[in-house]
Amino acid sequence: FLSQEQAAPAWFLSLAFLGTLYAAAFSFRFLAYLALCLRRPKDLRRRYGAWAVVTGPTSGIGRSVALELASRGLNLVLVDLNAANLKEISHTVRSRHAVQTKTVVFDLSLVSTAQGDEALRRLREAVAGLDVGVLVNNAGVAKPGAVYLHEADVEACVRLMRVNLWALTEVTAAVLPGMVERGRGAVVNMGSASSEAIPSFPLYTMYAATKRYVAQFSRSLYVEYRSKGIDVQCQSPFFLAIDLRVPLIKWIPMENWRILILTFHTRWLFDCMIAIHRIFFP
Repeated sequence: FLSQEQAAPAWFLSLAFLGTLYAAAFSFRFLAYLALCLRRPKDLRRRYGAWAVVTGPTSGIGRSVALELASRGLNLVLVDLNAANLKEISHTVRSRHAVQTKTVVFDLSLVSTAQGDEALRRLREAVAGLDVGVLVNNAGVAKPGAVYLHEADVEACVRLMRVNLWALTEVTAAVLPGMVERGRGAVVNMGSASSEAIPSFPLYTMYAATKRYVAQFSRSLYVEYRSKGIDVQCQSPFFLAIDLRVPLIKWIPMENWRILILTFHTRWLFDCMIAIHRIFFP
């Protein structure tokens, strides 16, 4: 045994204890994630239902999700504004997988207008009587590049809010009644890391704010409907190679890069100060 003079100082033992706890927590999370990746995929058709609704399925994440759900045996109701692209993805799904498809042409930017109300009525008719168990709210838009709020195009901002906020809410409300009646279902909303993983997203303020709505909407909806057998998720990816926006670097002037860098750097220093204070001055 070590003598009193040889014993490690209390601060060292405290830090070692905290480090051990952190390592144990990290190991547990890693093993849980590994088990999730290695276990057999769930039978989505049996768990939720035979049909899935996917908005924005013609490219990017939406296309991949549609093909994956079809590979799991789910029939698809595909919703998009481009009729030709809908026809193409519908044909691709049916040719690769033995599933049924329905298509609904719906320009989500027209929600809360006469045309939007008509499209929403057609969506309700399309899902009526179907065992719809999965809804993927993937459709979304962003501004064409970085811009100060006072310089933003009003029409583009209205379109962004209609698609990212109101249309998502309306489509969810249209599909939920059947899930509630059957006592099962899953709603997957496509958020963004711009509202979850980073402290702020200057020059894309409205886009980040709409995605923050999606995150909070999903959390609240989960609590609201979990007793009815409905699961709700919000996925928050980072930048993607899709046609949602133009390249970020191309559209950000040099002076605006300084704003982005200063914002992230300042928040990083602030978080470090909080962490140090919590360790040494609990």
